[in-house]
Formats: sequence, structure tokens, C-alpha cells
Amino acid sequence: MGDLIGVGLYTPAEAGKLLRIPTPKITRWLRGHAANGKDYPALWESEVDLGDDRLFLGFRDLMEIRVADAFISAGVPAVRIRSAIQIAREAIGEDHPLSTYRFRTDGREIFLRIVETGPDGQEREQLLNLFRRQYEFKGIIDPILKTVDFAENGNPLLWWPAGRRLNIVVDPARSFGQPIDAASSVPTVVLAAAAKQEGITGAALGYDVSEISVRRAIEFEASLGERIAA
Repeated sequence: MGDLIGVGLYTPAEAGKLLRIPTPKITRWLRGHAANGKDYPALWESEVDLGDDRLFLGFRDLMEIRVADAFISAGVPAVRIRSAIQIAREAIGEDHPLSTYRFRTDGREIFLRIVETGPDGQEREQLLNLFRRQYEFKGIIDPILKTVDFAENGNPLLWWPAGRRLNIVVDPARSFGQPIDAASSVPTVVLAAAAKQEGITGAALGYDVSEISVRRAIEFEASLGERIAA
């Protein structure tokens, strides 16, 4: 497990809960799938390999999924995202290129490069139309990146899953990437469970955190439950 320090460790179900994306969709993207007699390879390989057949994800996989899901929700077919990832790997030099800060500036050009010519010789402009203006591309990317802190090399470093207001962070170097109170590093699930048993004041005293940190943990964990129910 020591090799996972700084990487993070999530099951597809945990990733789906955090990202508000159905678990089967995440599994298809990371394992590949077959449909209508055709095989679709994985969009990319997970950065976590524990040496068995189980699927686990790392922090970079979470960040990559957030961007891929945003594009798919905007109408970009998964097959074209796969092509864009391949091109971006070469252009940016990263195995998980969509989650890098460089993709914010280079991504529009990368997507335009994969506009295809159909059998009739006509250029298919679905992606070109989607990103004809820079603000359209930024309108998809910027909301994803504004809750992420980046290292100097442009790679994602921290994620604030509820925005910065709650002061809850996902840091792959702490608690294997589970959501934590940023001030104390105590996992939010631990604080919320303690509050349920001992009350907010008792949980705050027991873990030497502020009561506001406990309240924020409760709010955050409740929001995850709402996402599952939705």
C-alpha cells in the first residue's frame, strides 16, 4: 500500500459517489466493453494496478473522468474523446492529458485536429461546431478546473470536491485520497460518523477539530448520499 501514497485509491463505486457519475459508466470507460457485436477498448488504463483483476482508480483517474464526462455530457462521442486522448498524450506528454492544466489551453486545438472526413468526402464538423469559439470550450473546461489546484508542472495536485467553501479537499498524499477536512486531515466520513454517535461538540473534542469542520463534514457526506439517491 505504501506505493499508493500520493496516488490515491478508489473503487469504481467510491469514484462514482464522489464524481456523481454512475459506477457502470466508469467501469466501461476504464475496462472497455462490447455492444452490438463491437468491442470498445478502455478510454485509458487506470494508474492503479494491484496485480489482480479488480479495478481500482487513482486520483489522476478521477480528474480525467471529470473532464471526459463533461465532454460526453456536451455531446462529444466517447470514440472521439478516445482519439483526442491519444493525440493529447503525444502533444502534452502525459498518460492522463485531459486533467492537466495544459489541456485547458491546448485542448481546443487537439479536438479540432480530430475532425473527420466522411465517406462522401465531406468534413464532419461536430467538434468544430462545438468549439468554434474559445469561450465554448472554456465553458466546459473552466468549471471543472476551478476546483483543482495544480502543481508547477501543470498536473492536478488537489481537488476541492464541494468547492472551496467547505474547506474539504481530496489530496492523494493524505488518507489515500479520501475527502478530508483540509485543516486537520481527518476524513469527512469519520467526522460525520463521530457526530452521529457523539454529537457535533463531542466529535470536535474527540478529533481536536473545530465544530465548523464537523458541520461541514456532515454537510458534505449528506450531499454524497443525496447524489446516490438522485
